[in-house]
Amino acid sequence: MTDVERTLTPEDLIAAIEECHDRGWTDGLPVVPPVPSLVQQFLAHTDRSPGEDLWTMRQVKRGCTVEVAAVNAAMAGCRPEYFPVVLAALEAVVDEGWPGNGGWQSTTGGGPLLVVNGPVRQELGFNAKGNVLGPGFRANATVGRALRLIIMNAYGIRPHELDQATQGTPGKYSLCLAENEEESPWEPLHVELGHAPDVSTVSAMHTRSTEYVDNRNTGDAREVLNDVADTCARIGAMTARRYRRVGVLVGPEHAQLLARQGFTKQDVKEYLVEHSARTAGDLRRAGRGGALSLAAAARPQAGTVLAAEEADDAGVPDDELVTLLQSPDDVVVVVAGAANAGVTTVAHTLGFPPRTPGCAVVRR
Repeated sequence: MTDVERTLTPEDLIAAIEECHDRGWTDGLPVVPPVPSLVQQFLAHTDRSPGEDLWTMRQVKRGCTVEVAAVNAAMAGCRPEYFPVVLAALEAVVDEGWPGNGGWQSTTGGGPLLVVNGPVRQELGFNAKGNVLGPGFRANATVGRALRLIIMNAYGIRPHELDQATQGTPGKYSLCLAENEEESPWEPLHVELGHAPDVSTVSAMHTRSTEYVDNRNTGDAREVLNDVADTCARIGAMTARRYRRVGVLVGPEHAQLLARQGFTKQDVKEYLVEHSARTAGDLRRAGRGGALSLAAAARPQAGTVLAAEEADDAGVPDDELVTLLQSPDDVVVVVAGAANAGVTTVAHTLGFPPRTPGCAVVRR
């Protein structure tokens, strides 16, 4: 701490917070003033050079250095030891591909859902259980918030400027969870993506909304999956492109029920793809007839479930089913939350980034 910092009064601190607001450095909530000694504590938790450019966003001609990321992590209220997770979060969203394709600036107003896996979850206190998408846990809240501040301050993606969101979503403040690996019957996400169990990672999905599936009325795994599939196939989440991808945050009670009745994670994905469908008539009545794409002559025999690219607006009967997910790779399954109720959450996405999810290793 410098001599100047030692002489700061509470009034100076309040003035510094207001100065950050005045300079447009906040997400609307107060931030921690990034005094140099605090920023240095963050930089001490990485072996990267402060001046290293983490990623440059070509369409806005702006980048983010390690030091700038540290400043924003400090302002977000992170502890310095969270900083490697913040760096991995930025790498994960870049790995998914959305920032370079306009996702951060989208009119539908989405933001990254971050999933933390591996030992770092418990070492740093990330919440994987009750209220996993809600408030109350510093690591979850501030790491997600740090990424949003980086998006706003380093890349200039601010509302009423480069951020073109029509309405936005609360997840743009912070949306970070840890997978509940201990109560999951399946391999965790990072292992599915090719990492060893003892490696810590952050995975990222560009999401636009989250929607509960509250089903504690049945003990039949297929009935639960049918309920989830109905939410995955919600027409309102469609974009101009017919297909999309979803994140399915399976509550431990549902996950354990599915596993007891023989469903692997891959089985869950395949079931949801097969059953996440709407009739062609449903799509037309919602003004989505243009999503039915190829000539009627090319489509399968009546009675089969059509994939998006096999349907035709003019030739498909109204009662024919059209799938809204193309492949099991379009479904990301994560076990999260408390084992206290039959609740699962579907996270809707824009649907077509280069890869889903993006993933990066936490370097500590």
